[in-house]
Amino acid sequence: MDKSLAHKVALITGGAKRLGGTIARALHGEGANIVIHYRSSQAAAEELAQELNVLRANSAYALAADLLNISALPILIEQTVGKFARLDLLVNNASAFYPTPIGTITEQQWDELVGSNLQAPLFLAQAAAPHLRRTQGLILNMVDIHAQRPLPEHPVYSVAKAGLVALTKSLARELGPLGITCNNIPPRFVMNTVMSEQHFIDSQKSREDWINAGPIRRQGEPEDIAGACAWLVSDEAGYVTGQTIGVNGGRYI
Repeated sequence: MDKSLAHKVALITGGAKRLGGTIARALHGEGANIVIHYRSSQAAAEELAQELNVLRANSAYALAADLLNISALPILIEQTVGKFARLDLLVNNASAFYPTPIGTITEQQWDELVGSNLQAPLFLAQAAAPHLRRTQGLILNMVDIHAQRPLPEHPVYSVAKAGLVALTKSLARELGPLGITCNNIPPRFVMNTVMSEQHFIDSQKSREDWINAGPIRRQGEPEDIAGACAWLVSDEAGYVTGQTIGVNGGRYI
């Protein structure tokens, strides 16, 4: 079969496991070469890279970076381009997530939540833009329904994701004339993410009730998000930018 993403290169932050790992496998399956960013999950990242390289030699690498260190972000982009000589897709997937009730918020929490969810995507996009211009590439941000509907006791996280939605629209406007598109996907209702796991800890609803709350009576899977990612980076979606693609089983309605 022809691979629609053959020779394209994707950098996925937080790409070692959970949703990031599923996106990496899906894009690789469509022919893309993959750079798996990690901060502390070295073993998982290197294991995934090895798994992908067994399927196709020299098609995946694991690279470490602290996304809270702004000066490290251009280096991560240059390392990616150094591996494959191009960059077609930046997936801003890495995300810190934990409660910060009003009255308890610290400067460190603000720096970590805003840093991972908003600051890093901005400065990675800025560093990646010259390379994405050459390939007419895409920036894809993982947002959250709580950008529009703040999650109780999570004001900093909700604000950071709201900022990321606004950043996506701004990048779409600024980079569109260069041939670069930028879109959002909110994976809140997808299983095997940090947010969904926390949902069942915090909520009184059962998993069955959660599934039945949407028009499509099944749980979302990471593969649903990965499929949307693969479509957005394909040539078929070249006219889509500044959009939030709600892969959520219809729960927004």
